[in-house]
Amino acid sequence: MKFRRTLLGLALAATALGFTTGAVAQAAYKSEYKMSLVLGPPTPWGMAGKIWADLVKERTQGRINIKLYPGVSLIQGDQTREFSALRQGVIDMAVGSTINWSPQVKELNLFSMPFLMPDYAAIDALTQGEVGKDIFARLDKAGVVPLAWGENGYREVTNSKRAIKSPEDLKGMKLRVVGSPIFSDMFSAMGANPTQMSWADAQPALASGAVDGQENPLFLFTVLKMHTVGQKFVTTWGYVADPLIFVVNKEIWASWTPADQAIVRQAAIDAGKQEIALARKGLTEADKPLLKEIAGMGVTVTQLTPAEREAFVKVTRPVYAKWKGTVGNDLVTKAEKAIAARPK
Repeated sequence: MKFRRTLLGLALAATALGFTTGAVAQAAYKSEYKMSLVLGPPTPWGMAGKIWADLVKERTQGRINIKLYPGVSLIQGDQTREFSALRQGVIDMAVGSTINWSPQVKELNLFSMPFLMPDYAAIDALTQGEVGKDIFARLDKAGVVPLAWGENGYREVTNSKRAIKSPEDLKGMKLRVVGSPIFSDMFSAMGANPTQMSWADAQPALASGAVDGQENPLFLFTVLKMHTVGQKFVTTWGYVADPLIFVVNKEIWASWTPADQAIVRQAAIDAGKQEIALARKGLTEADKPLLKEIAGMGVTVTQLTPAEREAFVKVTRPVYAKWKGTVGNDLVTKAEKAIAARPK
């Protein structure tokens, strides 16, 4: 409210002095805007923020300057508070995770439905189609301005014990999972012992053997050198993917001129396209060079056959059915139809 009163005061003063509306808005611009990120460069997620910030600064000729705050440092590293902080104005803008924001916006759990998206074309069918528009409308209603999609990637499972080729291989295995209830439900259904903890706590737990494994996009395996904390086995199963979303706080958005809003939106779209290509690099090529790089670290990489993957699909169907109602039956059905109709 204080921010709005300040803008109103500036507008009244400027009107009295005969300034234009554009000059009023520009006078109200902050010298620096705070962008929240979980990961910084050189990860694809971090690069999403950097590319967006650089494009905005260049295209607005320095009117909008953005500083990156990786590690969700604006909220003491608590990823689960990021969306609330965005609505409250603690954070001006963010490139955020559908998983991290799903406790506040239940529809975002769509992307964590087990084995919903079998390939990258399926992800695109959702984010770039009517489902994506529906989710953006829901985010707008929840109090932020969504602009574009990015991607954190498919989450693959790693561990220190054995190659995972069937649900039986997960029996009793202690795995670190993110703090979203659907992940605990999935891994419990597969017979594992899921443990929710922050990544800061997970790394020493993996190194000591207190936790056997974890699940994350594969670019993190190489960036964080996970083979040095006992992760000797990788299974690519593509059970869920985590799209990223470029958003701006509503009051900040309203403080910009329509021309600058258009610039920020297009910069987000352009940055998202570049970031998605970075996130998929090494995994979409025929020889999957990222998997070769990981194998070169002395790690056993297992790629499931369709039949092996189907065993995991079958055992997690009760979880899928349970969460379909939570996410929204109509939205999930629309997603299923969009994926079935995707180009293959």
